[in-house]
Amino acid sequence: MATKIYPTAQAALAGVVFDGMTVMSGGFGLAGNPETLIDALKASGVRNLTVISNNCGADGFGLWALLDTGQITKMISSYVGENKLFEQLFHDGKLELELNPQGTLAERIRAGGAGIPAFYTKTGVGTVVAEGKPHETFDGELYIRESWLKADLAIVKAWKADTAGNLVYRKTARNFNPVMATAGRVTIAEVEEIVEPGELDADAIHTPGIYVNRVIRCTVNEKLIEKRTVRPRPAKETV
Repeated sequence: MATKIYPTAQAALAGVVFDGMTVMSGGFGLAGNPETLIDALKASGVRNLTVISNNCGADGFGLWALLDTGQITKMISSYVGENKLFEQLFHDGKLELELNPQGTLAERIRAGGAGIPAFYTKTGVGTVVAEGKPHETFDGELYIRESWLKADLAIVKAWKADTAGNLVYRKTARNFNPVMATAGRVTIAEVEEIVEPGELDADAIHTPGIYVNRVIRCTVNEKLIEKRTVRPRPAKETV
């Protein structure tokens, strides 16, 4: 059987990237971003991307790199804060945005991976989110119909993988990554550690290897957060 392990991110992307493709990119804020693969996408020069991700990085980090080079044409996202470039490009008409409630975005991706073309939700009824979408009444309540999301390529970040492609995520990196791994025509995972089959606890595997086509060891593991705010600890009261 052909190996799923590739020596570099560039090698893993070979033959699967093309202009105009749709890419799912895991992460929540800057936690669990596939940074190594994002850098490789940037270096590939691929253009006119539609990117499905909870957000688009933060100033100078994550998917921001692909915005900065003009490689992203459209974002399907849930959160657009803390990214001045995103705001500027959108207001200048250089970036198309399809904004989703966060739970709706997650469910659309999950539906794409599960082969469910559409579902109904109350989220967004009566708002701009519902404009142009079919409505249906169930048990006297109005719902809107949302459609699945799938991608030509899903790039995800995990903690560990075995050579069969089974993935284990660590803490908050287990966010959009597991559902996105199921919804890509090709899924590439970057991981911190690669082990042999049988070395992962079978009950701890979050993404079965059947969903994963290629695996690389990541070279970027900064584990950034957008903002860290601290304040002096209050002095203890004395009795």
